[in-house]
Amino acid sequence: MKNQAKKKGLERKKIVAIWILYVLSAVIILIGVLFSIFSFRNQVSFPVLHAQIPGAVFGLVAAFLGVRYFLSVGKLKAEVYKTSSRFSWSNFISSR
Repeated sequence: MKNQAKKKGLERKKIVAIWILYVLSAVIILIGVLFSIFSFRNQVSFPVLHAQIPGAVFGLVAAFLGVRYFLSVGKLKAEVYKTSSRFSWSNFISSR
């Protein structure tokens, strides 16, 4: 009985962690899109290596990275929800 209750608690922690990652990636996408719109409407640009780069480009890059992060969280979710997945410190040791 205790094993089942403990396993459900771990599953709930996994679910909450994955949803937090999804929400953060959605916020990154939203901020990137909003910054692009703001920069486009107000003609914001930034000097980069003696060139003026429109702020909308930076917003689109942030939105693109948010989309990549969102897709990566989906892959992580598939791995974490497997019954065979377990935490191990050996996962953090680099193999050379």
